[in-house]
Amino acid sequence: MHYTLCDMIADITQNGIEAGAAKVCVELTETEKTLTVYVRDNGKGMSPETLKKVQDPFYTDGVKHPNRKVGLGIPFLIQTISETGGSWNISSELGKGTTVYMQFDLTNIDTPPVGDVPGLFRQVLLLQNTVPGYEMEISRKKETTSETLDYSILRSELVDALGDLENGKSLALLGDFLYSQETAD
Repeated sequence: MHYTLCDMIADITQNGIEAGAAKVCVELTETEKTLTVYVRDNGKGMSPETLKKVQDPFYTDGVKHPNRKVGLGIPFLIQTISETGGSWNISSELGKGTTVYMQFDLTNIDTPPVGDVPGLFRQVLLLQNTVPGYEMEISRKKETTSETLDYSILRSELVDALGDLENGKSLALLGDFLYSQETAD
């Protein structure tokens, strides 16, 4: 279930990973009033027909999750954005990849909380991909009256620095690093 905006972003990012993308980019820009997110991948992309179908909560291709009868990630995203004054767009080209744009109105009382951004980044950086050595690029900007953040992370640089993203020590260091980026001066 989606309790925060980060849950929705993780779900959309996972779609790109599961589409066999060699590169996935997640860009978050937060102000006092909005959270704007782009998730781009160079995965298999979707035809115009499939792009329409994925907006239907009762559609699933049955490939990613063979026992699942519904695909709720994109429909939940669209419903949340539509009911809270945000905006969205999904563009995709078969064989080229997909871009999902989401803008959430943080001033709307019905907009879910943003959630744990460093936890989101840790979660998506640890997603497994069938493409060996796939790259994930994360870009985070935040401009509010109380906080300014601007940083980027490449999965390949983290793997180089930590050796892997699987053992307990490297996972602890990854978590410490990501949380430190949110509190950097």
